[in-house]
Amino acid sequence: MNKAAQEQFASNVAAATVAMARFKSATVPHLIGGSWRLSVSGETFRTLDPTTNETQATVASGDAEDISAAARAAVTAFPAWRAVAAAKRREILHAIADRIIARADEIALVESSDTGQPIRYMAKAALRGAENFRFFADRAPGARDGLALPDTDHLNYTIRQPVGPVGIITPWNTPFMLSTWKIAPALAAGCTVVHKPAEWSPLTAVILAEIMNETVTAAGLPPGVVNLVHGHGESAGKALTERADIKAVAFIGESATGSMIMEQGAPTLKRMHLELGGKNPVIVFNDADLDRALEAVLFMIYSLNGERCTSSSRALVERSIYDDFTTRLAERVRRIRVGPPLDPSTEVGPLIHPDHVEKVLSYPTRARVDGATIVVGGGRALDGAGNYVQPTLYTGANSSMGIAQEEIFGPHLTVIPFDGEADAIRIANDVRYGLAAYIWTRDVGRAHRVARDLEAGMIWVNSENVRHLPTPFGGMKLSGIGRDGGDYSFDFYMETKNISVAYDSHVVPKIGA
Repeated sequence: MNKAAQEQFASNVAAATVAMARFKSATVPHLIGGSWRLSVSGETFRTLDPTTNETQATVASGDAEDISAAARAAVTAFPAWRAVAAAKRREILHAIADRIIARADEIALVESSDTGQPIRYMAKAALRGAENFRFFADRAPGARDGLALPDTDHLNYTIRQPVGPVGIITPWNTPFMLSTWKIAPALAAGCTVVHKPAEWSPLTAVILAEIMNETVTAAGLPPGVVNLVHGHGESAGKALTERADIKAVAFIGESATGSMIMEQGAPTLKRMHLELGGKNPVIVFNDADLDRALEAVLFMIYSLNGERCTSSSRALVERSIYDDFTTRLAERVRRIRVGPPLDPSTEVGPLIHPDHVEKVLSYPTRARVDGATIVVGGGRALDGAGNYVQPTLYTGANSSMGIAQEEIFGPHLTVIPFDGEADAIRIANDVRYGLAAYIWTRDVGRAHRVARDLEAGMIWVNSENVRHLPTPFGGMKLSGIGRDGGDYSFDFYMETKNISVAYDSHVVPKIGA
């Protein structure tokens, strides 16, 4: 580490100590109806520092009583928020974005400390969150617009109206950005919100709730437009999904949890948006720009600690270039810098939690038993400290192995050879998931054919994952139900109503005349 990096690291640590002090000194509360409060039961849980696994914060642990209070607050606030003029709602959401930017450094430091994600990536977390609010703010004035559908004797037109109070359950990976991704369109649509963040990384959710509550209050609106309840999925999460007065639930997380949430919401016929897991392929054909493909393959699995739903955790490489490409991959993976998340030179930080480390590190043993080769990594890093693991590269794998079928959700890449276009498509589709896929080829026709035939909701050709906010985000199969982004988000958070007005020119049928 050079002198400038050392100084920046020291500065980050000092600033993070200040930013985290408030969370270490008192129990982290819920926000319910505009008031910060502890759980009715008095129960708490602790979060861990990913670098040491020492207690980082004590957090109020909500249950059905706390969720009930938050839901009632959201129901009470809904008529006033729904009635806010769209232009005013746009103004409020832009004000939220402004406040996010004003606290961007604090958000980045807390997010990095809470999750173990390298600061080089979390420095952009607040900026992306603010961008989400600005994007949906600018679409709020048109959110309720519908279609004109004239017929011979009737004028039909549609309008959209907010569905009501909604529950939003967000994951532990990049929690700030993903929370804004779900909450911003809900507020823009006119819904009120009860947010249940993941219990492993709840701290930036508090900052976001502060910002939103302060902004809404300053606009003269009643409390309860946004509410925050911490807790475990089996208690707070379950209570939220089962409530009849919560009209929709948006969830990001594991596929198995998504199935349980669907079951919990079924008795109330609650609409569900489920953004779930992935085992995403990146397909590298022998005619690709291999230098660019190499960079994209590495970035999309080893950035963000490999803890991202769109990671390209399976690299399918055409057999004629397989040996050379895997050799180049191995050279680069060996050079990936593992270190403290607040160090600006760190590329892979500690994983989120010791339970997750145990899961991730179960795969090297299984890979060896299945006959795969661990070319790089396969164990703990930094002499076993905290939750640090080695960036890992598997070769000699086939599609039947666990490392090719299951979502590891860590910095582990499985490289599989293929023979031709049809074989690549077969292997890519031979999983339960269908979230994203990446194709590298210079053949335009092949790019279109493969993109058409892949069973995935999002395809990038000759690119890593580059989000464009108006486009639909979501997957197929066990990767989820529904789409986020642009107008697709409003389709979830709003009801579409058709109104048919007669021209008084048609004959009304008679009965009993």
